[in-house]
Amino acid sequence: VEREFHTATVHQGYIEPHSATALWNMDDQIQIWCSTQGAFSVQEQVSELLDVPISRVTVTPTEIGGGFGGKITVYLEPVAALLSRKAGHRPVKMTMSRAEVLAGTGPTSGSYIRVKMGATRDGKLTAAQTELIYEAGAFPGSPISAACGVILAPYRLDHVQIDGYDVLVNRPKAAAYRAPGGTNAAFASESVVDELAEKLGMDPIEFRLRNAVQEGDRRADGPTYGRIGFVETLEAARNHPHYTAPLEGKNRGRGVAAGFWFNWGGKSSATASVNSDGTINLVEGSTDIGGSRASIAMQLAETLGIPYEDILPQVVGTAGVGYNDVTGGSRTTFGTGWAVYEVGRKILAEMRKQAAELWDVPEDAVTVENGVFSHNGTSISFKELAGKLDVPVTATAAVHPEHYGPGFGVHIVDVEVDVETGKVTILRYTAAQDVGKAVHPSYVEGQLQGGAAQGAGWALNEEYVYDDQGRLLNASLLDYRMPTALDLPMIDTVLVEVANPGHPFGVRGVGEVPIVPPAAALANAIYRATGVRMAELPMSPQRVVESLLHS
Repeated sequence: VEREFHTATVHQGYIEPHSATALWNMDDQIQIWCSTQGAFSVQEQVSELLDVPISRVTVTPTEIGGGFGGKITVYLEPVAALLSRKAGHRPVKMTMSRAEVLAGTGPTSGSYIRVKMGATRDGKLTAAQTELIYEAGAFPGSPISAACGVILAPYRLDHVQIDGYDVLVNRPKAAAYRAPGGTNAAFASESVVDELAEKLGMDPIEFRLRNAVQEGDRRADGPTYGRIGFVETLEAARNHPHYTAPLEGKNRGRGVAAGFWFNWGGKSSATASVNSDGTINLVEGSTDIGGSRASIAMQLAETLGIPYEDILPQVVGTAGVGYNDVTGGSRTTFGTGWAVYEVGRKILAEMRKQAAELWDVPEDAVTVENGVFSHNGTSISFKELAGKLDVPVTATAAVHPEHYGPGFGVHIVDVEVDVETGKVTILRYTAAQDVGKAVHPSYVEGQLQGGAAQGAGWALNEEYVYDDQGRLLNASLLDYRMPTALDLPMIDTVLVEVANPGHPFGVRGVGEVPIVPPAAALANAIYRATGVRMAELPMSPQRVVESLLHS
């Protein structure tokens, strides 16, 4: 099977616009408060752009109203700083309008993708050839490398050719958007995989199971997989009541697609101190963009064996904690969680030492379990010991962990297509994913649901529309059509827990994978409803009608 695909440029769709306040002091110290996914990244970029020492730039992240990768890039911060100096060292605040956000900040790349894939008659994939061309905007830097890694990642293939091109176009520079490059790539490859399964007369999940990568398999672009849960996720989807339920009615169809994301570790630092009432002040520098503050606090509580409520977390700026990479790449619960695990171990060691001094016994004679220190039948709780401390107990850790553990997801969707208008209605949606260990299950479910919702919008509605002069025509949320609650059913989730052996708690990043499968799953569902294979995003009513007329 050989097919060509096109995808439009789309925006991340965060509700809060870009905003920054800067103060260039009389002593040439620059203070910045901004909505960002990474204070240290802003510090580095402002330092470089303004050619000032990094030690003169302090960045404090504010609470963030959505980012999805779009608030990693710096836009207003250096301008606000320069205006502050120009205004006589007064603070300057800059906030983008919605039109400025849509027209001027980085969207994701539009793309052209060609996929050629072959299989034996018994359903074994043999070879694949792909060509990916991604729009970078006015400067190089589309997510083409990531796309090349994603496009064939779920499957065992002995013969592979992947060609990727980063192409300059007269449009805003592309920026990251949740699994950058992955949605486009999976839309193409998973559509072809689905068509191959149909040609061979095989169930689409069984076909994927037959070719699914497992531990020890080599990814198409080189690395060898460690412990992964793709097979378990496929099996969970196959056994789910959604997949086995009958789908009745005219012009209705059920689609399936898989998705992959690498995940990332990055650099993280954290500091914690013990209060006399047994609570813990936790200081970390990872912007909370999806519940990570709670998930990180939970990991520290688990390490110490104390109640989660006793952890008092706060996210601070560049002056208050060691270096932290951006909140992105599905790294924060994994990477910063690992940092607080190391912090917790150091605190336990010091508290054990204090218990030994309290009882006048050797340290190795004291045991600790579930937040209780014991020796020869005598015990004292963490909280009680904290109240007896004569010295402050603090700990800091900085980590750069590897073995972050990639993630896989499988989505099932039922649609109904109005063949006269082309409107696609989503009837039912289920997202299954290997989540490693779900530290905070309800937040993990929210990540899966949010990614599926964004992917559905990308698939069915969203695109940048330009006139022949290059002007953006839909620079408002009225005209740039993101899905609302009226467009989506309740999204069911299946958390498949295949622990990542490379993390103390088995954590595997979850934020990026959910946006990868939706476009392909919806395209495959539309095919089963209408008999027409869609090859361009978005699959808007107009495009669906055109495809039906040309079929």
